[in-house]
Amino acid sequence: MRKSPRPQAGKATELAESAWAIVLFCVACGAVAGALLPLLARLLLALPWAPLEGPAELLTSVPEPALTLGTTAVGVLGGLLLGFTAAHESLSVRVCDTHVTLTVRDSAHEFTREEIAVFFRDGKQLVLLGPDRLELAREHCGLNWQRLADALTGHGYPWAREDPHRAEFRRWVPGTPGLPAGADALLRARAQARKDEDDAGDARELRGELLRLGVVVRDEDRRQYVRVVTGEASG
Repeated sequence: MRKSPRPQAGKATELAESAWAIVLFCVACGAVAGALLPLLARLLLALPWAPLEGPAELLTSVPEPALTLGTTAVGVLGGLLLGFTAAHESLSVRVCDTHVTLTVRDSAHEFTREEIAVFFRDGKQLVLLGPDRLELAREHCGLNWQRLADALTGHGYPWAREDPHRAEFRRWVPGTPGLPAGADALLRARAQARKDEDDAGDARELRGELLRLGVVVRDEDRRQYVRVVTGEASG
């Protein structure tokens, strides 16, 4: 496998997903889904008992080729909207010798070398830990992981294949002992917020509140796992 070129000293390395590639992929998926919708509706009506029978009958009452052309157009528009949203929320990383900048949702966060302890991958998320073992950033990442690791290590930043403190996490359930005052209530609220995709911003905000209490939280399916950083380590 060809290795990525090492970054030149003093020159920044920038990594970002192609916005056009994201949009085109979503548009293509939307077009395919829209084109297949009439076929799916007919298959549903052929069943002895069909869910959404009324909408399916209404859909198939439209003559061809207007039906397929219409559903395909709707799929393309939906894919276009989804693509622009995904491109807007994609992560870009700028790596310099003195600092690293993470940009997502038009918001840039800069971290100096002194603030950075280690970067690592957690599933599809890029995580940054500080010297106090608390998380400075956790963002969904669609970048090529090997290129990202090469860019960071090429500029002298630590990279780990997994969370070096993973063994310290334990599953949270209501009333888990050993948590700081107020953490249990925040975790309850966050568990509720994670059930609704529209409350993703609330879940992110609650994660920040937990970090202020010295509690690191990671998600696995519908479960929350917590790691408590002692006052000595976080101070």
